[in-house]
Amino acid sequence: MMQLQKFRNKGLTFNEMVNLESLKNRDPQIRTISPIQVFGTAEIDSKKVTFHLHIKGELVLPSTRTLEDVQFPIDIQSTEIFMYETAEYNEDSELNLHIIHREMIDLTPVIEELILVEIPMQVYNEEEDVSSLFSSGRDWEFIQEADQEKQEKIDPRFAELAKLFNQKNSNK
Repeated sequence: MMQLQKFRNKGLTFNEMVNLESLKNRDPQIRTISPIQVFGTAEIDSKKVTFHLHIKGELVLPSTRTLEDVQFPIDIQSTEIFMYETAEYNEDSELNLHIIHREMIDLTPVIEELILVEIPMQVYNEEEDVSSLFSSGRDWEFIQEADQEKQEKIDPRFAELAKLFNQKNSNK
């Protein structure tokens, strides 16, 4: 904490690469995680430390459709406030408030939570061709609307009737 007080009037700028492989233990759908770049500024005053964070990296997650690997970029901006005194801490506040424990500020849990919250419920690879993935199955077939008009199948019970109409149209 004393080290932060040196920057009280000047502020602090940082740019670090962080290894967060431990996130794979917290969320099993994370297959790999690149080194995460954390940069930003810190404003230090007598009651709090305010971090303006910018977090960038990339996760590899399974596609919801095929379970193939999908590159998912992370680009998060957040403001996190660490309070010195718990008396001024208001849990109902809309701000991202944290209490400073043991005279030390550890941003790792905050960064991990921000990344975990950023992961969507469903991930899709934009290059997946859905029509080839789900083109047919047992007793069904995926047909585009345009193809359906071309492939209109005639009920065998009405085949003779269709021939009659074709003959009638050709006589005109």
